[in-house]
Amino acid sequence: MRIAKAVITAASPKQRTLPLQCLIDRDGKEKSVLGILVEETLRAGVEDVGVVVAPGDEQAYARVVGDHAGRLHFIQQRDPLGYAHAVYCAREFVGEDSFLHLVGDHIAVSTVGKGCAQQLVETAETQDSSVSAVQPTRETLLVRYGTIGGQRVAGREGLYRIETVVEKPTPTEAEQRLVVSGLRAGHYLCFFGMHVLSSSVFRILEKLPGADGWRSVVFSQALAGLAAQEQYLALEIVGRRYDVGARYGLLTAQMALALSGSDRDTVLTELLELLAVRARGSAGK
Repeated sequence: MRIAKAVITAASPKQRTLPLQCLIDRDGKEKSVLGILVEETLRAGVEDVGVVVAPGDEQAYARVVGDHAGRLHFIQQRDPLGYAHAVYCAREFVGEDSFLHLVGDHIAVSTVGKGCAQQLVETAETQDSSVSAVQPTRETLLVRYGTIGGQRVAGREGLYRIETVVEKPTPTEAEQRLVVSGLRAGHYLCFFGMHVLSSSVFRILEKLPGADGWRSVVFSQALAGLAAQEQYLALEIVGRRYDVGARYGLLTAQMALALSGSDRDTVLTELLELLAVRARGSAGK
């Protein structure tokens, strides 16, 4: 397996402006969220990046990735029919290849030398298998994420064979169906917003729309179908995911980038000074 293509979904009405937001990356340079995501894919060895967009957004997105614009292939999602449909729109760009998939409103910050996408792609290529990135997540946050159940792969730290996929389970459902041995009590393996998937996922997706069409299709249904028909693994990424669309999400993502980057000491000093000022203000009341 060789992963040369990536697909970034960014067409949701609630998501369209997020890839255009600017942050200071770990190297101290100002970049758009989309630019950071594109660089994440390139570090993983990807050559071409398909970006699923709403019609008319192409020019704005091309501007914010600078020198990487030549790598982008824009894929229109003409109607806002949901996340699963957005992925399905990339089927012609992907063809029969396996591909790296990222969502346009999550930033991944690695805590080791290799980027999160690089960790995932290397595992997929070594295992010759679809692999989704996961992160142990406390049960109070399950309402935000798709969650997997499965078994550890013998001899491989942080690698699991996926048996079950449930979208945003309740804590009760998770306790009944999604417990994975070795995790802390009350924690489950939730998707990271990053996947390497075989082209089989498109054939599964096209069979899912029912009487209500694409709006009723949840992408996790396709991932559950993938687990049922071929080897499908989950990798516990050494890093953290940050949802920039969540409340304070951009701020949290910025702090994560700053504290793992070249300006770490400066940022820490400024934070300590801010906390000291607030502490003195509180003491004076």
